[in-house]
Amino acid sequence: MIKTIDPTTIPQPELYSILSTAVAPRPICFASTVDAEGKVNLSPYSFFNVFSSNPPVMVFSPTRSGRDNSLKHTHQNVVEVPEVVINVVNHAMAEQMSLSSTAYDKYVNEFVKAGFTEVPSVKVKPPRVGEAPVSFECRVLEVVELGQIPGAGNLIIAQVDMIHINDEYLTDNVLDTEKLDLVGRMGGNWYIRAIKESLFEIPKPVRTHGIGVDALPKGIRESDVLTGNNLGRLGNLESLPATEDIKTIVENEGVQNSSKDELHILAKQLLENGDAVKAMAYLLFAEGL
Repeated sequence: MIKTIDPTTIPQPELYSILSTAVAPRPICFASTVDAEGKVNLSPYSFFNVFSSNPPVMVFSPTRSGRDNSLKHTHQNVVEVPEVVINVVNHAMAEQMSLSSTAYDKYVNEFVKAGFTEVPSVKVKPPRVGEAPVSFECRVLEVVELGQIPGAGNLIIAQVDMIHINDEYLTDNVLDTEKLDLVGRMGGNWYIRAIKESLFEIPKPVRTHGIGVDALPKGIRESDVLTGNNLGRLGNLESLPATEDIKTIVENEGVQNSSKDELHILAKQLLENGDAVKAMAYLLFAEGL
């Protein structure tokens, strides 16, 4: 059964819950801003992502309050001073980051409340978070208000002018995903941690052209053993192995007397270990090819 919902027929809090739970995990924009008087604000937003690398542009959205329709202090600040520092959040600072999301009064400094270190920026007025693994100093190019009702977003389009990286998170001078230990926002009170056990790699078909799932023999496509992910990995191969290569692989591995079901199970294990070529050979042998 599929539950179908017209978003105009349900309350805004329910709609927000569905959107924020289904569209996840989301990266967190930990935004520091200042108002016209130079008063600092620090607040996290998970309606956020990077949208261009040349020029480098990020977009985040402080939504109107679902309770009283008020605007976030971040939104008010960037209208007054169109600058923001977007700080990246990792697990070591997650609880402090969450604390800073408290609806403090306008002139309360969340750096102080949450125990973060203000570090002067180079090109913009707002300070950056000293504990952040990466910080981006940005100029606000445009603020796009999507509505005037509770829950309406306000797109803040910001161009990156300066990047600060804590070298603790570099390996061979390159940002290291495992070292970053980033967190992402889920629905409700839930977050996710990008630790090694949660990470997996997929060969990206950028410069290659995979044969596609449709090019696989029917017996492989309709396997009772292989999953959609398994088929996707097979379809990412650029070509099917030649008959002689199939024979050599199967004989070298000593599986030539295995049943079709056994070969499919072995192929699945190989795919989950990243060996798509050998897995394909097993499967094609099982098909008599």
